[in-house]
Amino acid sequence: MQRTPHHRSGSRRGLAAAVAAGALTASLLGGNAASARTDPGAPESMATTLSLPSPPGGANVKVLVFHASATEESPTVDAGIAAIERIGLSGPEAGRFRTVASDDPAVFTNGKQLGKYNAVVFLTGGGDVLDPEQEAGLEAYMEAGGGFLGIHDAARTEPYSDWFTGLVGARPAAGSPTSVQRATVEIGDRQHPATKNLPLEWKRPDKWLNWKDNPSGDVHTVARVREITYKPGTSANGWDHPVSWCRDYDGGRSFYTAMGGTVDSFAEADFRDHLRGALDWTTRISQADCKATITSNYTAEKVTQPNQPGKNDQIGEPHGLVTAPDGRVLYIGRGGADSSVPVVTDWTDPNVGKGLGQIHVYDPTTKKVTLAGELSIFGNKGGGDELVKVEEGLLGIELDPDFEKNGWVYLHYTPHDKLDRDKQMAVRQVSRFTLDPATNKLDLSSEKVLLQWPVQVHSCCHAGGGMAWDSKGNLYIATGDNNSSGFSDGYSGNNPQPNYKGVSFADARRTAGNTNNLNGKILRIHPEDDGTYTLPSGNLFTGKEPDEGGGKTRGEIYVMGVRNPARISIDRSTDTLYAGWVGPDAGAPSTTWGPAKYDTFAAITQAGNHGWPYCMGNKQPYRDRNLPDPSKPLDWYDCDHPKNESPNNDGLVKLPPITSNTIWYSPQGGGVDYPRDENGIPSYKVEDQKELLPWLKGGGQATMNGPVYRYDAASTSADKWPSYWDGKWFVGDFYDDTQPRHAVLTDPKTVGKGGLPTHAESLKKIIPVGADGIRNLMDWKFAPDGSLYVLDYGRGFFTSDSKSALWRVTYKGGAATPAVKDLARKAAVQ
Repeated sequence: MQRTPHHRSGSRRGLAAAVAAGALTASLLGGNAASARTDPGAPESMATTLSLPSPPGGANVKVLVFHASATEESPTVDAGIAAIERIGLSGPEAGRFRTVASDDPAVFTNGKQLGKYNAVVFLTGGGDVLDPEQEAGLEAYMEAGGGFLGIHDAARTEPYSDWFTGLVGARPAAGSPTSVQRATVEIGDRQHPATKNLPLEWKRPDKWLNWKDNPSGDVHTVARVREITYKPGTSANGWDHPVSWCRDYDGGRSFYTAMGGTVDSFAEADFRDHLRGALDWTTRISQADCKATITSNYTAEKVTQPNQPGKNDQIGEPHGLVTAPDGRVLYIGRGGADSSVPVVTDWTDPNVGKGLGQIHVYDPTTKKVTLAGELSIFGNKGGGDELVKVEEGLLGIELDPDFEKNGWVYLHYTPHDKLDRDKQMAVRQVSRFTLDPATNKLDLSSEKVLLQWPVQVHSCCHAGGGMAWDSKGNLYIATGDNNSSGFSDGYSGNNPQPNYKGVSFADARRTAGNTNNLNGKILRIHPEDDGTYTLPSGNLFTGKEPDEGGGKTRGEIYVMGVRNPARISIDRSTDTLYAGWVGPDAGAPSTTWGPAKYDTFAAITQAGNHGWPYCMGNKQPYRDRNLPDPSKPLDWYDCDHPKNESPNNDGLVKLPPITSNTIWYSPQGGGVDYPRDENGIPSYKVEDQKELLPWLKGGGQATMNGPVYRYDAASTSADKWPSYWDGKWFVGDFYDDTQPRHAVLTDPKTVGKGGLPTHAESLKKIIPVGADGIRNLMDWKFAPDGSLYVLDYGRGFFTSDSKSALWRVTYKGGAATPAVKDLARKAAVQ
């Protein structure tokens, strides 16, 4: 290693004013030369012209470590130089490089010297270290295709330069902690060479900087520090606290890490690996995608128009979508008509709740919408309280795995002609229809009913409805428990007393907590070609259990204890089931009754009991109620040994143990947890709570589970989302305020066992929120071309309106950098 010492003296006269006035700019001159020049009005002596190769450096990779400081040199400099030298001399031959260290800024005005370096590392101590000519030289270097790596205090360097602010990405905020603290770093990018080999959750000590302005969305963040694991100081950034990021900048490549604030950092194997990967990219030894989370690379646009007056020619009351292999999108309307059409709420009227469940088809080739068909459904009673409104109707849609050959479409709905108005009972069913691919019309006469079951409709809500296929041809069907929690003060929904003509509508133990009832479940069946179904092995029950006398289980049940799983999805790569369901209505926890309303997401890898109405979140129990006075509490439910002792239960008393869920949130926060007593009962005191998932918070709350993205490298689509998102699970909420709209990573070692996500990042700028954006997210699915389709419900309930729309979100960020032709060593191309 070569190290050139240089000690500067004197002042930086006029620098701040010159830079602030825009005295310096830089640009490329011709194809292979770069020039840094001053503003025409600047003194002639300030002009610097550099002749730089484009890109700088070559196959004999060299790295310049620049370590000047306007103050006393940082004690990390020697350790940092030694670590970078060691990185360059170790590892595979194709990744090695030479290191030169210097604090002489004159290198940036010496084109012959600067042009030899593939990348420049700033291990600077902050302050003004470059004069205008030298900064212009650095600009010219980047414009020629150079690489930059900034470490820790490099973010304090050149504080008056907007260009340098863009180069490093962000500036430290006053109030950043100065002490060394151990914290957890979340690794969000599992593909970039700087992070792909690091632990999902990287626990390490360092000095953690806060940011004046959060750069996420303007840069590609590869790692975040988890603020709940240390004391972030008065200028804390919150859950989204970037700590390492990159982007293509001004013709070159810039990587910055806020880590490396201690001498010991450079002795860490993982931190050196982090630097090695950053240098691989900045020196052009390898490619990386540093564009994937930059907001401006995404476009969201409506693909449907508002309905014509009095018609639902474009869209019904949005309730679900599915994408076909050829790119067509089929989406359903639950049953609410145009708002000008009156609804019937009188149970003595034969047309009570009668509506139209509509299926539309959008063809991206023609950009035309076809109304494929309409089903007469029960579910159009408008708004009102829970004894008036209903959420039945056309609830779910899926396409057969062989849809291209057979045109089969599966619909989950509540037919009006099977309504019992006297007992206020209805039937939900899953039926198969055939779609004519030439006309995009559904043949309603082709219906084959696979499965049907009774539901009470005296009281609203929570009908469920989502469906999904696994890789073995099994169909999963999400059903809601359709019971009110209003008679248990918004807590567990376990009041057995209210009933209508003998059927309780407030006791979820009759439904979701019942092993012999198909409501409040996720069912799994194997449809057969003749319109029947068989039961796959591995469900929660076989239906033939002899326990407690036999006849008390249903073999279709895969998951029990869910409330309203409106959206489910399956990752075909792993067959992991992902689901989200709405919680009850209590706005705050109760030391008497249990947790507040928790909306829930779960990654499910095997059949199980997920708790409702006994336990929520990470096995936080509710309390049982006394009879004949249900206002009197009994014992807390035992989440490991739950029992269904409701008088409305016709299933097993002894239930399967409850599995913790992956994500839960309430108005108090995300992943709320409490200290527990010797019996494992949480305190449920707001002042005791901690947020395990501070990146989300509730409010109105209505979970809308999304897909796991799988990148198709063989696809030639210009619109597909990049591979960065591969394996990430999209979780969202109907509402767009503080509720989630995030992509999360899970740990394969703990997924399905209640393990928390290891990383989350907001999608609210990519899938835009707000009045003119996608405010009310109802469903979202990736198409075969890798673009994302999103349904926006609209701005009024139980109808469609001018804001109801199908959207498409596409990516235009381009390929990884540097281009293959610009790689330093062509042999490194795989």
